[in-house]
This record gives sequence, C-alpha cells and structure tokens, in this order.
Amino acid sequence: MDFIMSCVGFAVGLGNVWRFPYLCYKNGGGVFLIPYLLIVFMGGIPIFFLEIALGQFMKAGSINVWNIAPLFKGLGCASMVIVFFCNTYYIMVLAWGFYYFVRSFNAILPWSTCNNTWNTPNCIEIFRQDDCQNGTIGNSSFGNLTCEELAEGSSPIIEFWENKVLNISDGLDQPGIINWEVMLCLMATWVMVYFCVWKGVKSTGKIVYFTATFPYIVLIILLVRGVTLPGAYDGIMYYLKPDWTKLGEAQVWIDAGTQIFFSYAIGLGALTALGSYNRFNNDCYKDAFVLALINSGTSFFAGFVVFSILGFMASEQGVDISKVAESGPGLAFIAYPKAVTLMPVAPLWAALFFFMLLLLGLDSQFVGVEGFVTGILDLFPGKYYMRYRRELAVAVCCLLCFIIDLSMVTQGGMYVFQLFDYYSASGMTLLWQAFWECIVVAWVYGADRFMDDIARMIGYRPFPWMKWCWSFITPCVCMGIFLFHLINYKPLTYNNVYVYPWWGEVIGWCLALSSMLCIPVSVVYKLFRANGSIREVGWDTSPSQGTPGRTRTPDPPRTGPSQAHCATALPRRK
Repeated sequence: MDFIMSCVGFAVGLGNVWRFPYLCYKNGGGVFLIPYLLIVFMGGIPIFFLEIALGQFMKAGSINVWNIAPLFKGLGCASMVIVFFCNTYYIMVLAWGFYYFVRSFNAILPWSTCNNTWNTPNCIEIFRQDDCQNGTIGNSSFGNLTCEELAEGSSPIIEFWENKVLNISDGLDQPGIINWEVMLCLMATWVMVYFCVWKGVKSTGKIVYFTATFPYIVLIILLVRGVTLPGAYDGIMYYLKPDWTKLGEAQVWIDAGTQIFFSYAIGLGALTALGSYNRFNNDCYKDAFVLALINSGTSFFAGFVVFSILGFMASEQGVDISKVAESGPGLAFIAYPKAVTLMPVAPLWAALFFFMLLLLGLDSQFVGVEGFVTGILDLFPGKYYMRYRRELAVAVCCLLCFIIDLSMVTQGGMYVFQLFDYYSASGMTLLWQAFWECIVVAWVYGADRFMDDIARMIGYRPFPWMKWCWSFITPCVCMGIFLFHLINYKPLTYNNVYVYPWWGEVIGWCLALSSMLCIPVSVVYKLFRANGSIREVGWDTSPSQGTPGRTRTPDPPRTGPSQAHCATALPRRK
C-alpha cells in the first residue's frame, strides 16, 4: 500500500488540479476525454509500467537501471538532470502557496482590497454584478462602464500577485532585490522537504499517507461547497459541454499527450527509484493500472471543483466564464483567490485551498528529491558506504537547489522561473526521454526478453499490448508530439507581452539540451572508449553486474523510502 500511496503522491500533483480542467474546457469539454484516454492507453500506461517494472527488476535507481544496455546509460543521466531541474523550480510554487496560506489567516484577505501599500491608483476592488449595476464599487470612477469592461481593470488580486508576491521587474535583465518574505517561505519549504526525506522510512513512513490523502478530503469539501453556489451548474456545463469539431484539430491531441506525460511523471527517473524498493515479486502490472486510474480520475474530478467555483465567480460578476477561466499559476494565484473573496467566510476557503495546494506539491517534491538522491547514492559501491552519506546527500541536494532558487525570489524571479518551466522539464525533454526509453528496452534489450523478466517477477506475462506499445505505438506517439512541438515552437513570453531577449532564449535552450544531449553524447563517448567493433559494442546489452534482479552484489541496507514509498518493501539488493 505504501508504494501506491507514494506514487499517488508523486504523480498526482498540481497539474491535475490547475492544468487538466482548463485543457478539457479549452479543447472541447467532454470531447477532450477521447484523445486523452486513447493516449493514456497508447503512451501513458505503457511507459509508466515500463519505468516501475524496470526499477523493480534491476533493483537500482535511474542511472544504474540502464545497466541492461550499458551503451545507453546516458538515459539515466538525462533523467537525473531533468528531475534536478524539476526539484529546483517546482518548489517555487509551494513557496508561493505557503505565502498565500500564511496570509489567509486575516479577517480581511489582503488581496481583496485596494487600500494596501502595493496597490496602484487604478485598482478596482472585486465587485459583484449588483454593485456594478448600482455604481457602488469602491476606489473607482467608472461612469457607465459595464461589468465586463470593469472586469478588465486592475484588480487587487493581480496587484497583490505582481506587486507584492512577485514584486516583478520589467525584464530578465533586471533581477532587482530579494523578496525576503517569499524567501523565508521558500526556506521553510525546503526545511520541510529535507526532514521528510533525510531518514527515509524513519521520517516519511506516516507523512506520505497524510500528504497523499488529505488533498482528496479538501477537494471533496471544496466540491460540496462549490456545487451549492449560484452559477455552479453553468460552470460545470462549460467544463463538460462537448464540441465535436475540436477532434479534428491537431492541437487537441498534442495537449492531451503533453498533459499525460506531465501528470504521469514520466521520464524523471523517480518512478524507477520507487519501483526499485519493491520486493521482487510485487505485482507492478496491476499497480500501474490502479495508479493510472487514480491519476486520471483525480484530474477529471478536480475539474468539477474548479469549474463549479469559476461558474460562481462568473455569475457573481456578470461576466462570461471564458473571462475567468485560467490555467497554471493563473488559476492558483489569481482566479481562485478572486473567487474566495466573493464567498462567505473567505479566509477559511482560502486557507483550505492553499493548504491543499501545498500538500499536493510537497509529496511530489519528496519523491522527486528521493529519486535524485537514490540515483546519486547508487553510483557509490557498498565499500564506500558512510554512516551519514544519505543525510549528507539530501542536504547537499536541498542546499544546491535552494541557492539556485534564490534567483527566483528576486524581482526578476518570475522570468527565471518561466525559463526553467518552459525549457528544462518541457514537453520536448520528457517526450525525447520517453521515446528513447521505449527504443532501448524494446529494440536494444529486447521487448520479449523484458516481458520474460516481468513474468519472472509477477508470475504471468502482461497482455501483449504492452510489448506492441513499447516497440511501435508509444515511440511513434512520442516522436509525433515531439516533432509537433519543435515545428510549432514559439519564443517564450510573459503574459503575452514581455518577449525574452535572445540571450534568455539561449539560456533556455541550454537547459533543455543539457538533458537531451546526455543520450547521444554518452553513446558516442562509449563507442570511442570501448574495444571491439561498433556493432559488437553497440549491441552489448549484458548487464555489467550479472543478471538483473537476481545476482547483483548486495549493498549495505539503506534507510531510503523502502517502507515509506513501497508496497511490500524489503531492503534493496537482497
């Protein structure tokens, strides 16, 4: 059960709540589920299962697991680079959420009024439709403007976000000063992550149950509250209303594929690390389907929560739902905070939402850091074992990420954050990683050989569909979406207004290529360093330490996530 809970905590994250509902609404409502479910079965589940099974069979982290094909060990390095970048920038969302959570403990929410030091003279307080029609909105001189026109004004929500939280500068070349309040929230978040990961089972055995399940309780509470609000039905219908013409648009299929690879946490190496702590005969095939159902089901369920509340906000302000529908940070830090200000007992609903946001992100961060640390520790044989090497590795990882994060709590920090988000762990990098994982397992190591290995573990052969996907279908899906991303690449902007300078684009592409080039560079390096012909070296798939999963040299027992993260966990390499 621990393995299931950990994978739920890692894979079910912020994207399920703030990205999937918006994509569903944007891409034809209920019609979006058709391409989404097709790609789940053609790409999501096969790679999800592949990574877990590979880790369970090899009993190794994201680097050593590729001993099945030593020539392609760069795949492990690539996943380590990607998950390191994710650990670095993802936690910023938690820091912002923590800041909002703390500021929610006020009788009057600080983002609901225009009489604060960070507000501008153009600030228009949050209004209801009746206020708009009666001309009673505070801090504004609006004459005969309509509610729709007033909704376009400068709201205290946006001013709190941009002027107080971000204190944003005019561009990437103007980093400015550090926002000390947000920096303290960032530091507190990293401290929480460290003390929940440093001892493995000793420090996370019970925490993962709470962080993985409590967000569902909050979602249910928010849903019950949301559907009782006026306008909720219209919001839900907006979310589900089918637009069949969307099925003919390529972008709909691309959005479905990209969302699946993001939400299933594919290509990061953390799933491999989690699988490596399972006992050898754990039924990871069944686990993969259960986790896929939970992941996608959570995404769909969250849409009802989000759009019931957005429908209420649109109804209260007399505007169309399209005017308030947001995705990503726009939903978490602008749309939802705006909605709760219109509810009775607003601080309670704000605190609940941001606490849920914090927990959704924290358990994903736990496993991301665990996956990175597991890969690092796997590089050191047992003879180099040190008593406190795990604690030291976690501390170095957290400290290094925190130092990099300091650039994201400056006035130009949002521009840095977007560079990491758009390039370092983008759809292109994950799709590239997933494509090569399928190719190496299916065509270098051998799909039939791997199916036999899985049968040794779980006692039966999975349905042949998995083998067909690894060999043909999933690589085609990955490469198709990858090429679409590449062909339709658009330079990064902020709010569709600020265009990044050329050197900012260069930094972004360096972040992306730092992981993508690990694979071809490592192949070329090994070919030049190895003895024998290219053919002999290229197709040498013999694991370097004996038969996978059976005769590996045991390492000293570790106190990693062996019980906090895995179902029937035993000490690794037994």
